[in-house]
Amino acid sequence: MKQFAQFKRRFSYLSGSGLDFRRRRSRVDVRRVRWLLILIAQLVLVILLAFSIVFFFGKRITVAGESMEDTINDEDFVLLDRLSYVFFSPKAGDLVAFLPKGNLSAQYSVKRVIGVPGDTVLISGGDVYINGELYDDISGVDDIEDAGLASTEITLGEDEYFLLGDNRNNSEDSRYVTIGNVELDEIVGRVWFDVTWSNFGFLF
Repeated sequence: MKQFAQFKRRFSYLSGSGLDFRRRRSRVDVRRVRWLLILIAQLVLVILLAFSIVFFFGKRITVAGESMEDTINDEDFVLLDRLSYVFFSPKAGDLVAFLPKGNLSAQYSVKRVIGVPGDTVLISGGDVYINGELYDDISGVDDIEDAGLASTEITLGEDEYFLLGDNRNNSEDSRYVTIGNVELDEIVGRVWFDVTWSNFGFLF
């Protein structure tokens, strides 16, 4: 009986110690799981942030042709801001990339916004007139030799924009029936940065 009582005390002690040990180990595991979940959440947030920045501000396109010289050169690589026009409308002076007539298989075209919805546009004597006033957007622009569709006054409808290339006499733009007035849903984004080493920098 005495031996049985000693065995019972030892068993009770070992059982109690074992249960306590498991509880301590469980608490350590919970902390590790919590730390791991926090780490995973932080990694997911970083990945989402990086993806969002690249998607909205880092889409790179290649400019084809000389229509935007000397602002942007042929075969320059530029970045698009695809977020701004979700909240704001394009304004006069913006550099934009668009798909002519919404053709998703066409190459992106880059031009400058001259007229916005509701404006009247007229090209006369080599100059651009917006709402009857001389439009002086950028310096060093040659007089326009071919007024095209704008030789008679154009009134821009809702969500319509009149675009010109900075190299006015070597640009296929809103003056021609192949482009015409560009609608908002054809504009992909605002061109904001040139990543070509020879022309590296912000674009205005």
